[in-house]
Amino acid sequence: MILKPMVRNNICINCHPLGCAAVVRKEIAYTKNALSAERPAVAPRLVLIIGCSTGYGLASRIAAAFGYGAATVGISFEKAATPSKPGTPGYYNNLTFDSEAAKAGLPALTLDGDAFSNKMKEQTVEALKDITALYNDTAAKNGAAKLTPQVDLVIYSLASPVRTDPRDGVMYRSVIKPIGRRYSGKTIDMMTGRIITLGAEPATEEEIAHTVKVMGGEDWELWIDALDKAGVLSAQARTLAYTYIGPELSWAIYKNGTIGKAKEDLERAGKALNKKFAASPETAGRRAWVSVNKGLVTRASAVIPIIPFYISCLFKVMKTKGIHEGCIEQITRLYRDRLYAGEAALDPAKVPTDSEGRIRIDDWEMREDVQQETLTLMNNVTEENVLSVTDIEGFKHDFLEAHGFDVPGIDYGADIDPEKIG
Repeated sequence: MILKPMVRNNICINCHPLGCAAVVRKEIAYTKNALSAERPAVAPRLVLIIGCSTGYGLASRIAAAFGYGAATVGISFEKAATPSKPGTPGYYNNLTFDSEAAKAGLPALTLDGDAFSNKMKEQTVEALKDITALYNDTAAKNGAAKLTPQVDLVIYSLASPVRTDPRDGVMYRSVIKPIGRRYSGKTIDMMTGRIITLGAEPATEEEIAHTVKVMGGEDWELWIDALDKAGVLSAQARTLAYTYIGPELSWAIYKNGTIGKAKEDLERAGKALNKKFAASPETAGRRAWVSVNKGLVTRASAVIPIIPFYISCLFKVMKTKGIHEGCIEQITRLYRDRLYAGEAALDPAKVPTDSEGRIRIDDWEMREDVQQETLTLMNNVTEENVLSVTDIEGFKHDFLEAHGFDVPGIDYGADIDPEKIG
C-alpha cells in the first residue's frame, strides 16, 4: 500500500505508520537529552496518562518514561489497522511507544477503550497492579527499590467529541461555537495558502451544557475518585489537566465560547479536587493543577476559525525569537521547570503558578512583545504575501507530521504494510 496525505478542509483522513513511528522516536530522543541529565529530588515512578496517544498526552507519557524512568499506563481509544486500511495516528503512536519502552526496559501497558466508562476505570486499576508486578520483577533482578501499585502522577488529557455519562447512559456531543452571537473570522487553508472567512452560529444552551459534559472536569474528578477508592492513588499524588487560553482576538470562538465554558469547568474541578485533598490529613499531600499550554497545531485547532491564521503568524514570531516549542518541548519544560523543579519536587506548594493557581507554560507565547508582533503581522497578511510573511508552511508541516506525513527520512513512494511500524 502506498499512502499519501488526504486532506479536505484542513482535515486529514489518513496517516502513515512509518512516519508516525519516526515522530515518536524523535520525541523520545529529545526527552532523553532534555530530562535525563538532571533528576529531581523526587521523580514520578508510576504514571497514568488518560488520553495518551497524541499531542500533549503522548508527550507527557514519553517525558515521564524516557525522562524519569517511570512505569506508565496509558489509555486511549484508537482504530486499529487492517491489511487494507491504516489505523489512526494514535494507534501507531501507541505501538511505537510500547515497542521503544520494551527495548529500554521500561514497564508500560496501553489500554484501548472508552476512558469515560466505568469499565475502563476498573480495567485501569487492574493494569496498575499488573504493571507494578512487572516492574518489581525487574527491580528484584537489578537490586532496585520496589514499587507499590499507587500512582504518583495522573495526567488527564482526553480529547473526544463525544462522551457517554456512565451514570445515566446518555451520550453528549461537544461543539465549537461562540456564545451569544454569531462569530466570523479569518482562517488559512494550509494546503493552498488561501485566506478565507469562516463563520459559526451561536450555541444553544443545550449545546453549551453538552460541551461542558464532554470537555469539562467532571470525568477528571470521577477518575481521581475511582483511583482513590481502589487504593491505587498515592498519598502524594499529583494530577494535571491541560487547557488553553490564547490571545483576546480568539476569545469569541474559544475562551468565551463553548470550549471556554468547558475549560472553566476543568478549572472548577481542579479547585474541587484540591479542596477535597486538603480536607483529610491522609490526602493533604496530593495536589491538582490545570496547566495552561501553548497554542499548537492539532487535528482540532486546524478547523477552528482564526486559529490557523493566528498560529501561522505566532510561529513566525516565536521561531524568529528562538522560543518556539512543540508538544514535547512544552512538556519537558513543564516537568523540569515547574512540576519537579527544585523544592517543587518535594513540596507541591512550591510549584510556580499564577494568581488562579494555574501552571503557565504558555508564558513565552503570551509575552507582550510576542503578542504585539503577532498581531501586527496578522494585520499585514494578504494572499499575495501569506507564504513569505507567515509560517503557514510550518503549520502545514506540523499538521501533516501529526499524521505521519512530511517526516524526513520516510520514503512515501514505497509500498508498506499498514499493520507494521517498521
